[in-house]
Amino acid sequence: MATEEAPESTLPYPPIHQDKKFVVLSDWDGTITTRDSNDYMTDELGFGREKRRELNVATLSGERTFRDTFREMLESVVAKGHSFEYCKEELKKNIILDSGFREFYRYCESTDIPVVIISSGMAPLIRAVLSNLIGEEDSSKIEIVSNEVIIHPDGKWEIQYRHPSSGYGHDKSQAILPYRRLPNPPTIFFFGDGVSDMSAARHADVLFVKQKPDGENDLHLYCVQEGIPHILFSNFGRALNIVKQVVEGKLTVKEALAIGQA
Repeated sequence: MATEEAPESTLPYPPIHQDKKFVVLSDWDGTITTRDSNDYMTDELGFGREKRRELNVATLSGERTFRDTFREMLESVVAKGHSFEYCKEELKKNIILDSGFREFYRYCESTDIPVVIISSGMAPLIRAVLSNLIGEEDSSKIEIVSNEVIIHPDGKWEIQYRHPSSGYGHDKSQAILPYRRLPNPPTIFFFGDGVSDMSAARHADVLFVKQKPDGENDLHLYCVQEGIPHILFSNFGRALNIVKQVVEGKLTVKEALAIGQA
């Protein structure tokens, strides 16, 4: 468990789920969705994919912080004159749900396993796209722990980081560690894909890392580099089988991770 002081949060946290045997915490962009909405904005509405990848690589190497490179990406969208509402509507039209997430969510709902989105994006964008993809009713049941947005009187906007003192902007480990401190902590399944998930990676019991067809497998590269056991998955339908076996006691956490490393 991390012993360093937790970064101060500018935003409240929802209460953690007490007395649960299992909890699912998942990144949003590029994990529950097939494409990262912030990457979409940067690539299509900001300074483009080439510059974004340069900043992603600089973050992965430790040369730059995610907080600063991500802010730079979003600033490039604002600089092109795109309002926050325009970006929201573009994302609703272009972001697609992971093909297996509905079935995965239904299983979790039927077995009383909370699903919480832990994101480095902005809550209003996530909520709008999630509601568009799965409907208002199901969307309202899923908690979102993320950053926020500040919209200025002139229409320009900027990200409000949850943890501005952290190099992550939103240190996702702070959403996991409270569960670790419970008298009877649950088994934590964490799903992620990119550099924003690095702070959370080593704190999950079972870490699922999404394998991307475009080759942008940054979290996988980080886990290999750091020796963090993880399971590669292409969609939530494939991950569901392993989750079910752990929940039903057919696989231990260690056995599940061994499958992922095979």
